[in-house]
Parts: sequence; structure tokens; C-alpha cells
Amino acid sequence: MDNMLKHDEIAIEVNDVQKMFKVYYDRGNLLKEKVLFHNRNKFEERWVLDGISFTIKKGEAVGLIGQNGCGKSTTLKLLTKIIFPNNGNIHLCGRVSSLLELGAGFHPDMSGRENIYINAAIFGLTRKEIESKLEEIIEFSELEEYIDNPVRTYSSGMYMRLAFSVAINVGADILLIDEILAVGDANFQTKCFNKLREIKGKGVTIVIVSHSMGQLEQICDRSIWLEKGKIVMDGIPREVHPAYLDYMGKKRQQQLEKQKEKQKEKQKALGVEEQKKQNKEEQEKRNKRYGDGRARMLNIRLFNEDGKEQNVFSTGDNIKIEIDYEVKETVEDAVFGIAIYRMDRVHCYGTNTRIDQVNKYCLTKNGTTCIELKHVNLLPGKYSMDIAIEAGIGEPVDYYKGACGFEMYSGIRDVGVVRIDHEWKIEEINA
Repeated sequence: MDNMLKHDEIAIEVNDVQKMFKVYYDRGNLLKEKVLFHNRNKFEERWVLDGISFTIKKGEAVGLIGQNGCGKSTTLKLLTKIIFPNNGNIHLCGRVSSLLELGAGFHPDMSGRENIYINAAIFGLTRKEIESKLEEIIEFSELEEYIDNPVRTYSSGMYMRLAFSVAINVGADILLIDEILAVGDANFQTKCFNKLREIKGKGVTIVIVSHSMGQLEQICDRSIWLEKGKIVMDGIPREVHPAYLDYMGKKRQQQLEKQKEKQKEKQKALGVEEQKKQNKEEQEKRNKRYGDGRARMLNIRLFNEDGKEQNVFSTGDNIKIEIDYEVKETVEDAVFGIAIYRMDRVHCYGTNTRIDQVNKYCLTKNGTTCIELKHVNLLPGKYSMDIAIEAGIGEPVDYYKGACGFEMYSGIRDVGVVRIDHEWKIEEINA
């Protein structure tokens, strides 16, 4: 962030802020419990924010990203002064409106109309100002039919509509939003995004916490990535988000590797014979495998373009598949094939050496075959792969259904099976 910003250009300034919470192990609630079991009042100090600093200029939209527990929501609560820092200071310029928790501040027994008056008053509006905006708030919420019903009868989506409608219509200079746009139907979400763009265009400063990279890229000028209470990266979303998603993908891969190690240790503890029995039962349960057995696949490995074995990839990565096989009897006119399925068994892609016109060959001894898939544009999700050895025209030698699985991740919000590069162009025709 530019350190040369003039003071009157700054909307939010956070300087070396630290925040600690006391986490009690077993806290007594009654006076008797506190006296008799005073040792229960033990706690640990958990530092959620560890010296973060950033500046946001007026009219700028900034997204806060990071995994759960990194300090995103705590930062927003500090900005709204619901809680206060242990060290450091925060300066805000202008009226603040916030959407931190769904329906926070609503009285369940009061009607939607009455709650509009209460919430708008909390944001600092006079009764006259509220009445001038009342119809606009109700119209945007699309709750005309229910506005005089108690809000305890509202669905979560209706709560969100009313809360959002109030927050964006109170004439705030700063708007703080915490994951609330994840609630509601697609049409209302689109309406919210359009409204956010509109108020951003009017110079309102916006700070949004979200796990949806696509949402942030539609609205935000900057993204701040928090990890373990510190700022890892601060910049334009299209630079910060890929770095964050790559970090999360690697972390996911590490978790899967740890799970594999635990499984190996568990198998060792079972003993060799018991392990073989369990492996056989699990394999028969998980997979349907058939063929005449003249050749058999032994090991199947997936690698990234750097040669590292893994089974978590980002959309657009290259994936190399290596298949070790043993030959018990010569296989004439052998064919290797793969088929990729989404977890709901939608067939996403398939090919084999015959389709690709690879020269005919016979399997006479043990070996390894490999195929490298270029720029795999599968959308985020989990996938499984069938791998087969055939002879001649579709004669199964070893057909291995669900031979291996892998996971794709990215910030892409497209729907379907694959990402197709595209570009929109809209031209208006003058009458």
C-alpha cells in the first residue's frame, strides 16, 4: 500500500494491531464452583492477531482471505469496535455500517419494519432519515409481503435480505461484510453485487471477508491474505489469490500424505497376514476389477509437472500418470486406456493408445507405461480414474475401475465439467 497517501485520502488505518483471547479449559460459572474448584479457571492466551498493519483509502474495496482461524473476522470486529485490540491502534474516517452476523441486532418478536427503525438508529440515522429511506430499504429486500411479520418467522435468506438492505442504505462511508453474501438465492446475490458496485462507485469504502475468490475478484481492488494472525500478502486479487490457493493446495497435499503415513503405521500394527487380508477385503470392496489376467497393473502414481508425486492439482496443471505392470503371459496387440469420472460418475474424459494411434505392440515382460495430460482444465472437485489393459478390440486383460483418485482445486466459479477459455464482448447498437 502506498505510504504517501494524504491523511484526507485514508478511510481505514490499522497500525501494529495485536489481539489476544483467553481460552479457558474448564471454567466454573457458579460462585460455589469458582471457590471449590478454583483450579478449573486455567486458561491459555491465544494471540489471534500478531501485529498487523494496513491502510485502506477512501472508495477502495478490499477483501480479507485466509483459512478459518487466521483472524479475518476478528479484524472486522476490531474495525467495528465490537472488541478492542490489546496493542496497536485503529483509525476510521466516517460512518461505519457492518454485516458481521446474520440478523445481529434484530429483535425476533418485532416486525421487519420495526427492526429497520431499530437497526438504522443503531447506525446513527434520525427518525426522519429512516422514514425517507424506508421504502427503498423494503423494496430492495423484496419483503413487502412479510415486512410487518415478526422476524422470528423469517428464513435465513429473508434475514439476510433485510440486514443487507438496511446496511447498504444508511449512507455509510465504510461498509464491513463478513461472509453474509454466501446466504440467499443466486438472483439476490447478483443484485447485492450490483448494489455493492454502485455504492463503491459513489466512494464508499468496502471491506469483505469471504472464502469465495470469485466474489472478491468481482468487487475488490485489493486482497489481504492473513495466516496465523499475520499478513502474508497484500496486493491485487489476481496476484494474491493464486498464491493463496497454491498454498492451500500444498497444505491439502501434506494432510493427505500424513493420512497415508498414519494408514501405513496402522497396517504395520495389524501384522503382515492381517494386513494382507484387510488390503484384499478393502480392495474388493472399493474396486471392481476384471480381465483374463495375462497382465496386471501393480502401482499407479500421479505426478505434477515438477515430478513430485501427489494427487491434488490446480485447474490447468499438467498431470503425469505412471503405471507399473507385470506380464504373466504375452499380450498381443495390447492397448492401454484411461477414463476420468467425476465423483457422481459423470464421464469427463477418456482415451487409449488405439485412439491416439500409438504403434501396435505386444506385452512380453514387466514394464511401465506413462501418459502426460496437458493443461487439465477440470473444474474443482474430486475425481476417480479407471485404467485398463486390453487386447485386440476390447478384450479385457486387466480393467481396474477406480484405480486411483485425485482432487482439483482453484478459485474458478464456472459450472459444468471443464473450464473453457473465453472472452465476453458486448456491443450496443445505436438506434
